[in-house]
Amino acid sequence: MTTLSPPLTRHLRWTFTDGLTLVGRELGRLRHDPGELIAALIFPAVMVVLFGYVFGSAIQVPGGDYREYLMPGLFSMVTFSAWLGVMTRTATDASRGVMDRFRSMPMARLAVPFGQTGADLLTGLLMLAIMVGAGLLVGWQPHLGLIPTAQAFLLMIVLRYALSWVGVYVGLAVKNEQVADAMVPLGLPFTMLSNAFVPTGGMPGWLRFLADWNPVSALTAASRELFGNPGAPSGNLAWPLAHPVAAVLLWSAALLAVFVPLSLRAYTRRGR
Repeated sequence: MTTLSPPLTRHLRWTFTDGLTLVGRELGRLRHDPGELIAALIFPAVMVVLFGYVFGSAIQVPGGDYREYLMPGLFSMVTFSAWLGVMTRTATDASRGVMDRFRSMPMARLAVPFGQTGADLLTGLLMLAIMVGAGLLVGWQPHLGLIPTAQAFLLMIVLRYALSWVGVYVGLAVKNEQVADAMVPLGLPFTMLSNAFVPTGGMPGWLRFLADWNPVSALTAASRELFGNPGAPSGNLAWPLAHPVAAVLLWSAALLAVFVPLSLRAYTRRGR
């Protein structure tokens, strides 16, 4: 049985400790700017009411109530929003010189992006809890028991964490916070081009292909399957929708494999 060398163990402990310190810093910043936190927490409940009752009054879905069909899509929408918030906060820190100060301090290189992604994961859990409460109030519920329900939420957490690393990289790559703010609306079309709000069967072939291979669609399909909600995958489907759980895990692994090293390199090189 192999063991980690003492220097590597110390480095990992150093990275973890510094990262937790920066997670606390990000959460403390939200505490001192309660407006940002309140807006982030109200957003999920507003989405449930807006889409659930506005769309729900006009759209019929096979096999059940539209709000039961909708909630997994809204969970996926909130999950996907992770990279946008992290991108904006990272770009703000970078453009205001905060990253340069961190880089000059004796801390682990990975600690800064780890702090950004770790803080987003905690706030994301709170947003998810609020959306669950709002969903229960409008009639949504999981039907297959505790374990499949826990598996669905675990998939959301895993994909959210992977997407937050995309946000770190993009936030470091853009020139300033104004550019990052301008990119935020681009997240909405990506979310809408999926099965989150309507089935993809009625879309033109080329558009349906894009929607079926969208990670938002895979997460939505996996959630519907695990919750037992209407719209669970069936029939002749694209591979991500026929195997949505595997697709979400593969998307998450690919995003982490690509964007963790890219984020670390971008953070190291930005000040040069």
